[in-house]
Order: sequence, then C-alpha cells, then structure tokens
Amino acid sequence: MDRILLIGAILSLVCSLGYTLFALGAGNFRPGRFNVVAILVAFALMSAFLYLRGKLEGSCPLNSLFDVLIFQSWSFLLIYLVVGTAYRLSLLGAFTAPLAFLMMVVALVGPLDQTPRARATNAWIETHAALSIVAYGALGLAAVAGIMYLLQERLLKAHKVSSLLYNLPPITDLAAAIVRLLWLGIVLLTISFAAGMLSQMAVNQMKYTASLAIWGLYAFILVLHKFGFAPPRRLALFTVGGFVLVLLSLPGIQYLSSRP
Repeated sequence: MDRILLIGAILSLVCSLGYTLFALGAGNFRPGRFNVVAILVAFALMSAFLYLRGKLEGSCPLNSLFDVLIFQSWSFLLIYLVVGTAYRLSLLGAFTAPLAFLMMVVALVGPLDQTPRARATNAWIETHAALSIVAYGALGLAAVAGIMYLLQERLLKAHKVSSLLYNLPPITDLAAAIVRLLWLGIVLLTISFAAGMLSQMAVNQMKYTASLAIWGLYAFILVLHKFGFAPPRRLALFTVGGFVLVLLSLPGIQYLSSRP
C-alpha cells in the first residue's frame, strides 16, 4: 500500500513536469491551476505514506536515508504550497516538482534500505529532526527561486522574448522571495537546534558540527546580503551553491545521526 502511494505521488509530479515541458515546447507556457492541483495530489499521497510509515516505525519517519529523502521531497511541496501560493509565485511549483520528483526516484530505485526501523521515541528529538528537514525544504525553495532569478536575468540580458519570460515573477519579487525563504530556513533550523538541546540526549559531535556549519553558512549569506556584499545575483548564486552543499551533506548527516 505504501509503495502505491509513493508511485501515485511520483505520477502526479510527472504530470506536472510533463505539462510544463509540453507548454514550454509549444511556446505557450502559463502557470495555472493544473500544476498546483498536481502538486496538491502528490503532497496528499506523500502525507498518507509518511503517516503509515510513522505508524510502522513508531516514530517520525526519519530513521533511514530512504525516509529522509521522502520526507525532504514532502517538505519541498509543503513549503511551496504555503509560501509559493501565498506570495503568488505559482511558477515556483513548475520548478519545484522536478526537484521533488528526482529525490523520490532516487529513494525508490537507489540502493537504499527501505525496511521500516522502529526506535525509541523522544518528542524533542523528533521535533528537532522534522524541523531540520522542513528547514532544508525552505532553503531548497530559496535555491529554486535563485535558479529562476538567474534564468530570468539571463533571458533579459539576451533580450530573448518567450512565454516563460512573461510568466516568471518580476525579478525583484524573486529576489525578495529568496531572502524570505532564507530567513524561514534559518529560523526553523534555530528552533530545531533548541529542540535538540531540550532533549538532553547525547549527540554525535561530527553531526552537530556539520549541522551547525550549515546554519552558519546561511547566516553568513544573509549577513553578506544585509550589508550589501551579496546583491541579488550573487545572493542567488550563493543560495544555489549552499543548497548543493546541503544535498551532498544529507547522507553523511543521516549516517552520523545513527551513531552515538
């Protein structure tokens, strides 16, 4: 049953991606309800999967890299549905769906242990883990907005007129969205660290250092932007580069999380 839910979510994201590619190829791309509905369906199916997985494991389903990748994909869609629709960044969904799709495919077909793992529960530790992943979802959406910013800037400089250019949010709105999403990610990470400390459980020192380094990296990016050393284009580049580092660090952090 849980595998069917994941496959259904992937198919919903494929529909969103297929619609986007077809519309771009036809030169008539317009952000509309179809992408939002497809993402809503995928989000609902993934939510059902995570609920069932959590019941099997007796805890928040973040006990393996397989779990983390699925939860991370879910968090991308969550942040988009909350932030992207609220700030009228509907096209953000067309760029978010491929990212969530790729992570889910890697989780399903990659050489990962998909066996549910039960573990002793601690409310603060589970809050810490879940908020960390949702924070990475916000940082991932900031990277997606950064890619959209860089793409629009390139199209404008090249004087290329296309339906994509006309339907991208104003470049100033994208720059503002990057900053908002970075702040959201930093705030959520800070709360997750506080929850981890309240658990009073021993933490792997390398894992703690790696997580703190990610927080420090994004805090540094925001400080650079605040004092004018990271104008919008540089901010977009830093945001994309920072999230690539986050993705590369996920397997290591998950491995260290399972070690005392």
